[in-house]
Amino acid sequence: MHPAERQTDYRWPLLWAGALVALVGAALLGVAISDSEAWAEVVGALGLSLFGWGGLVQSFDAGALALGPNPVGAVAGPKMLVAGTLVWLAGWGLVAAGIRRAPASTEGPSPAAGSTLYPRLARYRDFYWSTLGAYGGGILLAELVMLLLQTVLSSGGASELGGVTPRDAGGGASLPPTIAFAIALVVGAGVAFASGFVGASRAQRLSLPEATIGVFYLGLPIPILLSLMERVPSLQLALGYRLREVTYVAGLLGRPELGYWLVFAALVLALVLGINTGFIAAGSGRVDLRLGFELFVARRHVAVFRPSLLLGALAVLMFGIIPPLIIYFIIRGAEAAVERTRVKSLGLADPLAAASAQHRMKLHEQSPTMMMTALSVGGVGVGVMALIIVLSVMSGFEADLQKKILGTNAHAVVSKYAGELPEYSKVMEQVKRVPGVVGQTPFIINQVMIASEGNVDGVIIKGIDPHSVGSVTDLPENILPGGDLGHLEQPTKILPSRARDDDDEDAAPKATEEEDPIIGKPSKPAKPVVLPGIIVGRELATSLRVVVGDRVNVVSPLGTELGPTGPIPKSRAFRVAGIFYSGMYEYDSKFVYILLKEAQDFFNVKGATGIELKVADIDDARRISNQVVRVLGGYPYRARDWGEMNKNLFSALRLEKLVMGIILSIIIIVAAGLIVATVIMLVLEKRKEISVLKALGVPDGGIVKIFLAEGLQIGVAGGLLGLFSGLAWCLFIEKVGIKLDPEVYYIPALPVRIEPVQTALAVIIAVLVTYLASIYPALKASSVEPVEGLKAE
Repeated sequence: MHPAERQTDYRWPLLWAGALVALVGAALLGVAISDSEAWAEVVGALGLSLFGWGGLVQSFDAGALALGPNPVGAVAGPKMLVAGTLVWLAGWGLVAAGIRRAPASTEGPSPAAGSTLYPRLARYRDFYWSTLGAYGGGILLAELVMLLLQTVLSSGGASELGGVTPRDAGGGASLPPTIAFAIALVVGAGVAFASGFVGASRAQRLSLPEATIGVFYLGLPIPILLSLMERVPSLQLALGYRLREVTYVAGLLGRPELGYWLVFAALVLALVLGINTGFIAAGSGRVDLRLGFELFVARRHVAVFRPSLLLGALAVLMFGIIPPLIIYFIIRGAEAAVERTRVKSLGLADPLAAASAQHRMKLHEQSPTMMMTALSVGGVGVGVMALIIVLSVMSGFEADLQKKILGTNAHAVVSKYAGELPEYSKVMEQVKRVPGVVGQTPFIINQVMIASEGNVDGVIIKGIDPHSVGSVTDLPENILPGGDLGHLEQPTKILPSRARDDDDEDAAPKATEEEDPIIGKPSKPAKPVVLPGIIVGRELATSLRVVVGDRVNVVSPLGTELGPTGPIPKSRAFRVAGIFYSGMYEYDSKFVYILLKEAQDFFNVKGATGIELKVADIDDARRISNQVVRVLGGYPYRARDWGEMNKNLFSALRLEKLVMGIILSIIIIVAAGLIVATVIMLVLEKRKEISVLKALGVPDGGIVKIFLAEGLQIGVAGGLLGLFSGLAWCLFIEKVGIKLDPEVYYIPALPVRIEPVQTALAVIIAVLVTYLASIYPALKASSVEPVEGLKAE
């Protein structure tokens, strides 16, 4: 055996026998633990051994748990447990015996013994502890920096209102949670990128073993701890209060665990980008950030930004694949026919010139690599375009829904943890001084039943102040013609319905006079009672079959009155003063409004249930509501923002948008596969050129730069084409419109909302995916040796 060959001897019978014995031992252990009903404890202990520190220690902890004061073998007996452990260890002993070092070679040294070692091998080290520290410490530091920044930036700033001192307020920069999260994510990703760059520069290679160990043993514990915090009450009590800002942002997706792991994946991606960048910049032994020569070579190799390629790909994205291809083949067929006719005519006069012209015509034909490049650019463009269009339409639906919800409900609600709010006037005076509050109104809310002559339904009744409700909600603008919000205060102005007028005219002669039962003489009837007004939704009015001026009865089963036969539900008659249309079926069919004073009398409430607030920035509603609570002195007051009150709905929308984005990103990943194939074909075509460059002194990092630049050019070209075509299609949908049935969807056309951050993120994802897809082919190109590429020349 040659000394350079692998000196390991595998004895497969022992390996297979050992694996079988170890499997039997694991089965015996499983039976013993199952009979003892101790899987919850053992699996919990063993599960921790797969992540983080101390895998061996956790294994010993599991054994100590089994043999402790309450042994696992209490039911099955310790014999099966010990037997299973011994059989399992014996199986691994057989596996170890099946792997042996082969006998040393008897051949003498080669003629090159004692010569200078190849420089790349001479500089090689199998492990860098400093690189491990940079990778692992960097990812851990990035996570800690994110947690700290998120807490500090969104914890709420100091305020002098209401006697709140900076110490009481807890410090912080008082930024909205989403903005604070964006800043923390950028800073954390920067820390991870810098640590990866430093570690790769130190090792002058990618150092994948160090990166894997660092991420698994130093990066995973924090996201695992945060995920367990959502399920383990003791961790929630210990850490939940300190990390409330972090858990709030993670909970915007509906599943906090998903948010933690997505952020962890983003930090790992930043670490990988830093590692790759550090290797490229310092792989040759010195930091070299120049890109001029490499970009020049990359542009000459792939020629992505050719007008014909870009225009063709744009035409496919804008008009579909069939029409542009038909036009392309017609034009190309006509050009080829004209060129062949010219060559034939030239060949009749000069055969040699005709052969040269035909050779030039073949050179102008597209090579397979050029065709793969065009397909890669088109694939990336399709992915980006689809991502932009779908996310913009979903954002349009979300914005429309948010507008309707916030038009009917408040941005925040101030109330007490229990009981009513009799001092609401004093509270409103204090809340008025909080910066960011632009409107407030008191309200009383309860559940009742409403009945008309045609139907009965359960609704939510809300007592409002007509003077201030317009500063918080869009109720005054939502009143349909024929009604008036001011009629709640002046019910005498409510005009009776036409049906009521007809009935009154028919009954008028009979109701002009009545005979007094005591004196027996005619007398004029009593003046009719003026009924208070009520505002109902359009769908509810349709269900009850009422119009403005009709009478309805409101029945409250919660508050009872004493009747002749005992307690009866409280009931009161109202007259419809107006009908509103909010655009949401749930609100139009379940909400009714009455005057605040009428609600106080009807429900026997002193004051109000709470105060609705409108803030200047809806994205900052949570911080402003917390500031309101601090100004009011805390308990027993509390404030809930619109995101908390509608958490499930908007979390579902965000989660749906995230899932759709991930699914549509698969298109970009498929295009990334084409990019890998394209760059590999370039490597195969340019082996000779790569060898020449390396022979001239271009380092491995320079070769990697060239092919990464080629992949990036494809990604940038496809991303820009997808951006342009996606925005064009969104504007087309917005201006021309895709009609919808408003009776079904409550919107007349498909809504579109172009969000700059979301659109830019789609392009960035495409560029990152193409960059990552180009790493492997670039590394393969850098491993080409000059002798291998030139030996056939």
